[in-house]
Amino acid sequence: MRRSAVRYLWSAPDLRRKILITIGILVLYRFVAHVPVPGVNRDVITGLANSGTAAGTLVGLIDLISGGTLLNFSVLAMGVYPYITAQIILQLLVPIIPSLQARMEEDPREGRKWMERWTYILSIPMAALTAIGQINIFSTLAGAQVIEGFGLTGPNALGSFTIIISMTAGTMFAIWLGELISEYGIRNQGLSLIIFAGIIARIPANLAQMATGALSPVLSISLIVLIMILTIFVIVYVQQGRRNVPVMYPGRRVGNRMSMPVKGTLPLMVNMAGMIPLIFGQALLQLPSIMASFFINSDTVWVARLASRAQSLFDPNAGWYWLFYFLMVVAFSFFYTDVLFAQQNYGENLKRAGAQIPGVSRGAPTQRYLTRVLRRITLPGALFLGTIAVLPYLVTIAFPFLSAAGGGQSSLFLVSSSGLLIVVGTVRETFFNIDAELKLHGYEESLLVR
Repeated sequence: MRRSAVRYLWSAPDLRRKILITIGILVLYRFVAHVPVPGVNRDVITGLANSGTAAGTLVGLIDLISGGTLLNFSVLAMGVYPYITAQIILQLLVPIIPSLQARMEEDPREGRKWMERWTYILSIPMAALTAIGQINIFSTLAGAQVIEGFGLTGPNALGSFTIIISMTAGTMFAIWLGELISEYGIRNQGLSLIIFAGIIARIPANLAQMATGALSPVLSISLIVLIMILTIFVIVYVQQGRRNVPVMYPGRRVGNRMSMPVKGTLPLMVNMAGMIPLIFGQALLQLPSIMASFFINSDTVWVARLASRAQSLFDPNAGWYWLFYFLMVVAFSFFYTDVLFAQQNYGENLKRAGAQIPGVSRGAPTQRYLTRVLRRITLPGALFLGTIAVLPYLVTIAFPFLSAAGGGQSSLFLVSSSGLLIVVGTVRETFFNIDAELKLHGYEESLLVR
């Protein structure tokens, strides 16, 4: 009788060690996530996150990316967010700076190593600046100091620098833990699992909040779980979407004979951008309202009036906000997909391999053809991301009582719609990695069929 995949997985010493290392590192991360920054006032952050304003929405977004550590304002309050920001900045700079683009095209492997090295280097100043910005901006928006006496000048300067160093070190520690998981645990899933663990850890608190709602908790939770299951099904369906472009690869010479050309396919993803457009769109939408909050009490009448209108226009509880959010997510999906695809330069790579798309010339014409195809299939992916982004608002329109039971749109789901993209994507990739490891160790039946 064939042993089950789980038993086979646990009986293989190498696979068992990788899983135990991954679980152990995640437990360590969650433990350190509760070590607070000295002198922090958690009530200020909690009150700001639950305010329902643009600032509260921004706090929720950063808390999502940080793996649920911001509300604790621990030494890991920024999570791996500075690393992700540094990575995005370098990716956007490559097509803009010709020397960087030439480096990536000449030797892709060395280019990736260069990109990875400078991402780590750029993460350090990004983490320090983010720490200063979080403390100052959150204190201003909340109307109370997050850390008493924080300042880079004056008698508390040494203590403030110590806090910045500790938060920067916490970010680099989280990145290091993610790299340990990728190297010794489940391959290439370290940073995703770090964020995944923080999102999942918040489910019990969201359940408790729904259970104390004004309406029937059983009805509310059941309906929300049903919506989440349907959403997960759609996410998996779209994330699996591919457009297989036919490619003819040249035959190989075997002795004095030449083999026939080989027909293959080049898969293009429907949603290549992942959840990055949601982060871009939400961060930019919060900017006008947050900037307006600094001038809302201005002595100049027209400045205060303009700030008030900006806050009302970009209020997360307004319908216009969600329309802007949808349009920005769709626009950023096309923009970020174009940037990523241009960096991969399939036209030149296929030309070097001697491959050709039937009916399309090699090189630049191939790249233009693939770009046109990718933009067409990106449309449903972009509309899908936009719908996922505004899903809380759509649900509150369809089922108004859920907003009261869930404590508002920000805490409507057990896992936010943006968080679902991370959770589902991480589970899928982890599942595929484990399946590949099982095959390498001689387990014949694929998990994908079971």
